[in-house]
Formats: sequence, C-alpha cells, structure tokens
Amino acid sequence: MNPEAERPEEEEGSSETAEADTEAAEEAVAADSADDPLAELQAQADEHWDKYLRAAAELENVRKRAARDVENAHKFAIERFAAELLAVCDSLEMALAADDASLESLREGSEATLKQLVTVMQRFGVEEVDPEGEPFDPALHEAMTMQPSDEVEPGSVMTVFQKGYALNGRLLRPARVVVAAEPPESAKKG
Repeated sequence: MNPEAERPEEEEGSSETAEADTEAAEEAVAADSADDPLAELQAQADEHWDKYLRAAAELENVRKRAARDVENAHKFAIERFAAELLAVCDSLEMALAADDASLESLREGSEATLKQLVTVMQRFGVEEVDPEGEPFDPALHEAMTMQPSDEVEPGSVMTVFQKGYALNGRLLRPARVVVAAEPPESAKKG
C-alpha cells in the first residue's frame, strides 16, 4: 500500500466534497438573490408603513393642537376686553364704598366711570348707534312706536329710548326708537 497512491483518492474525494460545497453555496447565493427582491420590497413596505404611521400620528397631533387652540380662543377671546373692564369695575366699587359722598360727587364719579367704559368699548370696536333725527333704518333700529309729528320728517327717528351698539360694524343691539309719522289730516289744516 502506497501512501502516495491513497492520497490522490483522498484528494479526489476532498475535491468532490469541495465542489459539492461550492455548488451548495452557489445555490444558496442564487436562492438569496431570488429572495433579495422580495426582501427589498418588504423593507420598502416596512419603511412606507412606518412613514404612514408617523404621518397619521402627526396629523392626529395637529388636530388635537388645533382643537385645543380653538377651545382656548373661545375661552379667552375677551381676555383683553375683560382686563380693561376691571378699571371700570374698580371705579364703581370705589363709588359704592364712599360713605360720605355727596350727590354731586357721585354724579361726577358716575360720569367719569361712564366715560371710562365708553373709551374701553371704543378701543375694542364697540360703537354707539344713536340715530336721533336720522331716517329710520330697520337694519339698525327697532321701532317701539310711531308718533305723528309736524316737527320731524315722517319716517325719521324722533326719540331714542335705548341706544344700540355695533361691534366692528356688526350690530350687537338695535337702537330702540320712536319713529315720526305723518300728522293726521285735521292737524295739517289747522
């Protein structure tokens, strides 16, 4: 038995095993490359799903934030106006707390407080609607009654019972007025 003669057989067996291993590795690489497009597509799908979930969460956060902002806007819309009215409230409280005030000083204080209130209202776009002597406008005035008059043109406002108010051009309350009517025929002749 020649040891050299046995070696080539072993080498031939080893080379057959190596070739089999190489073929198996090539088949595995081929299988991996066949799976690779599927793996790539799965990775893209996972990435897109992740982006979708993040976008949906962001949208929900924006909705919640917008709802909270609207709620706060409704709650605190008149915050500045209310803060300005506090000075008027303080003036009224001081007038009520004055024990030894004369009627004249109370009247002066009331006039000053009213002026302060009107100033605050004007600062925030609240305007008086005082239509005395103007033509009656049903969009701005509420006729309480009609009264015949020789002095005022018919259809004009004779007397204002209660002033109206508008906020930035939008009517808050119509002015309550007496509208002049034509005098009766008997009054015209006499």
